[in-house]
Amino acid sequence: MMHEVPQPLPYIRSFENMAFGMFIHWGLYSALGQGEWVMDAQKIPSSEYAKLADSFTAKDFDARRIAELARDAGMKYIVLTMRHHDGFSLYDTSGLGEYDSVHSLAGRDLAHEFVEGCREFGIMPFFYHTTLDWHREEYVTDFPAYLRYLRASIERLCTRYGPIGGFWFDGNWDKPDADWEEGALYELIRKHQPNAIIVNNSGLGAQGAYGHPEIDCVTFEQGRPSAMDRRGMPKYVAGEMCQTINSHWGVGLRDFNYKSLGQLIEFFCSCRKVGANYLLNIGLQGDGAVGAMEYGLLRAIGNWSAIHEEALYETRPTSISGGEQDFALENSAGKLYFFVHRLAIAGSSHVVAGGNFTGPRSFEGVGKAITGVRWLDNQEEVPFVHDRQSGLFCLQASGYPYGTDLVVRVAVAETKE
Repeated sequence: MMHEVPQPLPYIRSFENMAFGMFIHWGLYSALGQGEWVMDAQKIPSSEYAKLADSFTAKDFDARRIAELARDAGMKYIVLTMRHHDGFSLYDTSGLGEYDSVHSLAGRDLAHEFVEGCREFGIMPFFYHTTLDWHREEYVTDFPAYLRYLRASIERLCTRYGPIGGFWFDGNWDKPDADWEEGALYELIRKHQPNAIIVNNSGLGAQGAYGHPEIDCVTFEQGRPSAMDRRGMPKYVAGEMCQTINSHWGVGLRDFNYKSLGQLIEFFCSCRKVGANYLLNIGLQGDGAVGAMEYGLLRAIGNWSAIHEEALYETRPTSISGGEQDFALENSAGKLYFFVHRLAIAGSSHVVAGGNFTGPRSFEGVGKAITGVRWLDNQEEVPFVHDRQSGLFCLQASGYPYGTDLVVRVAVAETKE
């Protein structure tokens, strides 16, 4: 007997439909501009590092502007680091300590600003929260007491900011043999936020690993996600790839190794190919501003995603296979979307240098009858041939009109049974 794939719960399906999210790393470490692990990398004593809170102004942190940027980029949710491994919180910890934004020079509850900004622009707010902590002594000396502190912190986030999209945890890999009491933590979240997505990052070394049964989404950190085999799983679990826009999560002022816009588009498509979400990270400047490179790249990817919106959101992977990177997705109405990579620009040899090939692109496993095909970007009809009996489908991929290069071009096919 074959194991069946479980049906996704509505809140998990809704999360998958979002498809594209913004990850934001921002904290005290941002003032140093050397990445989010600077405290550990440079062996800065906790007492010295904590003094950064005295100059943490957050003067240029504008949650509304960030949410508007996410919307314009085609992103549907934002995950903000409410507390990273350095232990500093961007929310009011209310009696648990004073190592937070309210007690810093900023004097503000930045979590409140964040969720309000997101809601104004129709963006779903998510909270990243470390599970390890370099600041709290109990993490080393009294782990059960530390876990009680962690759950008390999460309860504040669950109960003071209204409905949120989910929690993104990170750090259990630091103590792989410890009892993290995950059940108690997730039960707390389910009590207060029953429809919150629960993620616990498995880390670079265990991409796609599935852990506690309450987890709703597995992670593929900094790598192309693979198709998930959900047969026989106790519940349907989503997938998400998180990735830096350059080489660091927290801002690196001397990190010039930014990914190109073309690379970002291809990574986005590789996620959609297997039904995974794409969570693209930016590190805010020390004062909370969005850097110029991040701003420009996100606005540009938004121009591309707007053209292909109907193919990117609320579509599902198919068993159709294409050559090399090409693939097909399907929506609930039965439309097929063929993603075609590395086309050439049509034009005079005096202005068009090299480029990749045009011509037929073949796909196997297309069982539905195709009644018409057109490019999404300009609605131009695409010639095709289709042998329904064998499932072989071929479209004539003409070159881009001069002045255009979409990196990945999408053709939509109308179908009938």
